[in-house]
Amino acid sequence: MGRQRVPLMGLVLAGTTGTFGLMTSGCGPSPGDATAMDAGHPTGTGGANDGTGRDSGAGGASSGASGGATGSGGTTGSGGAGLGATGGSGAGGARMTGGAAGTAGAGAGGSGTDGGVTATGGRTGTGGMTGAGGAGTANITVWLAGDSTMATGGPACPIGWGGKFQAHFNARARVVNSAISGTSVNDWLYDVSTTLGADGECVLNSTTFQPGWTAMLNGMKAGDYLFVQFGINDTDPTCPKHESTDRFKVDLGMMAQAARDRGANPIFLSSVSSIACTGSSAIPTRGRFATAAREAAVTYNVPLIDLEQLSVALYTSLGFCPLPGPDVAATYQSGAIGNFFCLDHTHFESDGATQIANLVAMAVRNQGFGLASYLLP
Repeated sequence: MGRQRVPLMGLVLAGTTGTFGLMTSGCGPSPGDATAMDAGHPTGTGGANDGTGRDSGAGGASSGASGGATGSGGTTGSGGAGLGATGGSGAGGARMTGGAAGTAGAGAGGSGTDGGVTATGGRTGTGGMTGAGGAGTANITVWLAGDSTMATGGPACPIGWGGKFQAHFNARARVVNSAISGTSVNDWLYDVSTTLGADGECVLNSTTFQPGWTAMLNGMKAGDYLFVQFGINDTDPTCPKHESTDRFKVDLGMMAQAARDRGANPIFLSSVSSIACTGSSAIPTRGRFATAAREAAVTYNVPLIDLEQLSVALYTSLGFCPLPGPDVAATYQSGAIGNFFCLDHTHFESDGATQIANLVAMAVRNQGFGLASYLLP
């Protein structure tokens, strides 16, 4: 990835194996190192995204309302606001993209149903989480699945935003970060071979889930949240990381349904952008897989945090553009950009990871997810 830098600031999950019938074989482009990730960017070069590391922990039990597998797009909750889900299979639970009412969750104070699970005494919340007996009173786990931009990393570059996320929550919400550097969603979920199949997808060595996903499935409880952010390494043209955008969306949909089957609330995130500029404005860099994440959110009625667009707006507001001078390496060694990004202009120093975690927490609050009741003031 280039020069490792000391940041400004300063778990392997285990479980039983499982299988899921949706997967066949799969492959698509993503830079596990420093190439395909940022192809076509007007400034800078693609950053490395390979690495190792896994963070985990035991999930806490919780209660709350979330969409079950049988919950179709309901219209009203007894004693509360109308649900924001319309059409589509697997509706219910989290606030649904494209939903009619725009508010998913049981009504304040009363009892209601949210995609098939009853909540009592909960506070209204998009995202479908209503804690029994009041907002934010049940112990929940926030599960994170993603790549190196989310993985805890450190102590030197790269440092992912997921390792900074716990600081935003009170003691009743535990963040379990199972993001793994260098992974696409396909090889995060499965043991994928280096062989590209005739269908254009990477051939799976096994349909048994990887330990991180198995541990999540074993630990996930009603009221928990699952954040899924992939799409950087998925662009790799070679296996095992490669997969098509169609396979990518199927994988995300499977994860969302598995969470709902356990009473948990899935949330998709588009990939955080690297820094590229047109004049004084930052521009998005994640292309078709960011689009695929948005499309998957609509297809599977899952709320989306559009982290690509949020990060681009942040970079512009911080004055990162235009990039100062033709020496890209020098740009990332000093000043505000150097404090934010690693030398690859894609991964983060501690300061950058902290600010991206702030963005995600702000989105949780601004988009009205029930999880916001667990955020610190």
